[in-house]
Amino acid sequence: MSDNLDIKLPNGEVKHYPKGITGFEIARDISEGLARNALAVKVNGNVVETDRPIDTNADVQILTWNDTEGKSTLWHSSAHILAEAIEALYPGVKLGIGPAIEQGFYYDIDFGDYEFGAHDFQKIEKKFIELARSGETFERKDVTKAEALEHYKKLGNEYKVELIEGLEDGSITFYESGAFTDLCRGPHIPNSKVIKAVKILNTAGAYWRGDENNPQMTRIYAISFPKKKEL
Repeated sequence: MSDNLDIKLPNGEVKHYPKGITGFEIARDISEGLARNALAVKVNGNVVETDRPIDTNADVQILTWNDTEGKSTLWHSSAHILAEAIEALYPGVKLGIGPAIEQGFYYDIDFGDYEFGAHDFQKIEKKFIELARSGETFERKDVTKAEALEHYKKLGNEYKVELIEGLEDGSITFYESGAFTDLCRGPHIPNSKVIKAVKILNTAGAYWRGDENNPQMTRIYAISFPKKKEL
C-alpha cells in the first residue's frame, strides 16, 4: 500500500505527497510566495494550522489574507495577542471569550477594580505590536478536563471554569503563545510577525454569555492587518 496521498487543489489539480505532509509544505511546493503568505489551511472543509500533518487523501486549500477564513484566523490569533497585552498591563484581569467576527475581533474582559477607557487604547496597541513583533508562535496542547479546570481555578477565573465545565473531556485544547495561555479550539496563524498593524475600535458593556443576570464585562473591539497601509 502506497504511503502517498492524493491532494486535490482548488484548481482541480491532484498532486501526490507523502503521508504526514503539512499545509505549509504543500504551499512551499506550489510557490515560495504562497508559503510566505499562508495563514492556515483548509483540509476537507476544516480549517487547521499550516503545520498540522495531513494523513488522508484530501481536498486542500491554502488560506491567505485574501480568503475570508484566512482573515478570520489572523483575527482570532490577534484576539489572543490583545488578551496577552491586557494581562501584561493589567495583572489579575479575568478573561472571558475572544472570537473573530466579520470585521476584526473582540475580547470580553473583567477588569475588576481597574479604571479602563479610551485613554488606554494607545498603550494597549503599543504593547500588542511589541508582542506581535517578537514572533510568537501558537502551540496547541491537548489537556484533560481536570487539568483545564485546575489551571483556571488557580487563576481564580470563574468565567473560563464555567466554559470548561460545559466541555467534553478529551476535546479540550489550550494554545500557548509567548507567556500567554488560553482555552481555545484554534486554529491560529504560524507566527505573530505576520500582524503588522492593530487598531482598537471601541468598547461596550457585555453581560457574560449574553445573560443580564450575569456580571457585565468590558468588550474590546479591534481589528488587525498584515500590512500597515491597510489600517
